[in-house]
Amino acid sequence: MDSDVKPKSSERLLSIDALRGFDMFWIMGGDRLARALAKWSDSPAGKTVQEQLEHAQWHGFRFYDLIFPLFLFLVGTVLPFSLGKLQDQGRSAEYRRIARRTVLLFGLGLLCNGVLRFDWANLRVAGVLQRIALCYAFAALISLWFSPRGIVAVLATILLGYWALMANVAAPGFTAGDFSIEGNLSGWVDRQYLPGKIMKAYYGYGDNEGLITTIPAVATALLGVLAGTWLRSSRGPWQKAAGLVAAGALSLVVGVAWGTRFPINKILWTSPFVLVAGGLSLLLLAFFYTVIDVLRFRRWAFFFVVIGANAITIFVAPRFIDFENLTKYFARFFLSGAGRLLEPYLSADANLVLLAAGVLAAKWLFLYYLYRNRLFLRV
Repeated sequence: MDSDVKPKSSERLLSIDALRGFDMFWIMGGDRLARALAKWSDSPAGKTVQEQLEHAQWHGFRFYDLIFPLFLFLVGTVLPFSLGKLQDQGRSAEYRRIARRTVLLFGLGLLCNGVLRFDWANLRVAGVLQRIALCYAFAALISLWFSPRGIVAVLATILLGYWALMANVAAPGFTAGDFSIEGNLSGWVDRQYLPGKIMKAYYGYGDNEGLITTIPAVATALLGVLAGTWLRSSRGPWQKAAGLVAAGALSLVVGVAWGTRFPINKILWTSPFVLVAGGLSLLLLAFFYTVIDVLRFRRWAFFFVVIGANAITIFVAPRFIDFENLTKYFARFFLSGAGRLLEPYLSADANLVLLAAGVLAAKWLFLYYLYRNRLFLRV
């Protein structure tokens, strides 16, 4: 056991930062590196890895479909800790915190979508950060207004209500219960009422982060709120870990069973998708919490903690910093001689692996510099 990496406060759990970093690792280039390694291996296992690192085209679930819901789940998990620190300052302080973070996250999302180009006809208003902002706001308010049992009731109401809506209300020109790409109710609502342009890259008939689908996405954050409340309780560490495992297994089983009636679909963010992704998120949290905060094996987590401490930063930074060309420049400057010597022995697939590893390393070193100098993007 080791304890070189310590939590920043008595309440903060290092496992949450590490799990957030694990999640962002795939977004910042871990997926690209894994795909390159899998392609280079040219093996059946490699083909499976490549498949799991792509989203399911419509219905179904793959590993890569977990990345965004896991982040939303963790947004909810930290709420009992972050808002708990403001309890002594009263509700007004909590509401100010919620409003400030919501506005900043939503504005940052619009900035990433190019709002400053003032090209309103081609502006995508929806987006990842915008969904995070809305889910954070609703989950935070619900966590303030309801007890844990009340949150469970709200969560169940959202999941069952969304199922009833999607299964019984037809989009004009289609039939009720149509969960196809063209005929689902959510896509029709987006085409009619979602501000901004509907982009073909985001499935074309609606938006990946559209209007109606934000409702069940709030449920994903609420699962995180319940997990965070459980971890902040006075129960023993092993009881907390066991509770997370039990809840994760139950959520996963119910989600898979429900998926036979209401398809598991990330773009529609269906209720079974919430439970399957939530179950896997709970199990991952149980693993990270047990290893890092209970058994206190921490040295290995430092790599992910550096990423998790500035998760929003590394999501936004590549929009403004060309890490790939920066990596190529330094490689040419420092390694051009070695590259010429090794070129006859390196295949095109091996070069892809080296480039992916280099870009990932550049991003991590950028985050490490920020971490060492205690520079964090706080929104």
